[in-house]
Amino acid sequence: MKKKIALLLIAALTLAILTACGSTGKQGKGGPQSGETASEPEPVVVKVGYENHPGEPFDLGMNEWKRLLEERSNGTMKMELYPSSQLGSKNDLMDQMLAGDAVVTLADGAFYADRGVPDFGIVFAPYLFETWDECWKLVESDWYKEQCAKLEEKGLKILASNWIYGERHTLTTKPVHSPSDLKGMKIRVPNNKIQIKGFEVLGAAPVGMALGEVYTSLQQGTIDGLENPLPVLYNGKFHEVAKYLTLDGHIKNFTTLVCGTEFFNSLTPEQQQMLIETAEEAGVYNNNIVLDVEKETLEKFKAEGVQVIEVDREEFRKAAEEFYSLSDFTSIWSEGLYETVKNSMK
Repeated sequence: MKKKIALLLIAALTLAILTACGSTGKQGKGGPQSGETASEPEPVVVKVGYENHPGEPFDLGMNEWKRLLEERSNGTMKMELYPSSQLGSKNDLMDQMLAGDAVVTLADGAFYADRGVPDFGIVFAPYLFETWDECWKLVESDWYKEQCAKLEEKGLKILASNWIYGERHTLTTKPVHSPSDLKGMKIRVPNNKIQIKGFEVLGAAPVGMALGEVYTSLQQGTIDGLENPLPVLYNGKFHEVAKYLTLDGHIKNFTTLVCGTEFFNSLTPEQQQMLIETAEEAGVYNNNIVLDVEKETLEKFKAEGVQVIEVDREEFRKAAEEFYSLSDFTSIWSEGLYETVKNSMK
């Protein structure tokens, strides 16, 4: 009897040890065991970095995108916003995307040209568009879709192209009434070849520089001005050190939201769709704000002592025509690109 009890105790002890060894805290392929609770998967966290400051139309649009995405995904996707260049410059962010990071930023054709899709740069050329309708027709064209596909092959995925960033004007430390007044002036532009050459043909000496460095550079006289949409110029407080606003409208700037192809492909089809759809919905929200804010901002500039200069845009447009025949671009653009793009807007 004692021997039988001893054998039963040994068997029970062996079973207990085997059970303990098999419970490692990890869940097997068959899912949680009886009595265990399946842990919720970690949400996908998307970081969005941009140069704009809190309160600008683009920042408000970003907050709407965050709300829409988190609501639509039932919390399975989260968005973290980093305004005021907290994650670095645009080029820094693109490098992070190409490294596979879950990062999004806004960018334009000029940057995509520098990333291996040269034809894309023309969308940021001076005075290409006369109306916003022309922008949207181009975005819907086969030509534009081809450029997006080429960019994707280079590792960058455009999520939305329907955001108005604004009409770009020039703010300077001395008055500019005509292209001749720009001669030799050091104008800050985003650090890409398209925008640098775009101001060179107008006679300026453009300086590629991150937006976060501009205020100090204006104070120190390193540069004589900058260009950007009105809300960006105002919210950066650049008018505290540059008092002349020239309404030259050299670019109608629609912008895109872009992430890395590697990150995008890591998402499920449902997550990809949610990311794209909510980005486009937030774009509509942004556009409604931008056009109203531009009018309000112009009045703020005037009230705060900025001299607003209306110019003959046709004079600037004629000066910019040289851009489209520069060998810097014609040597790398597809043959007849300008005509192809203009026809795609009709």
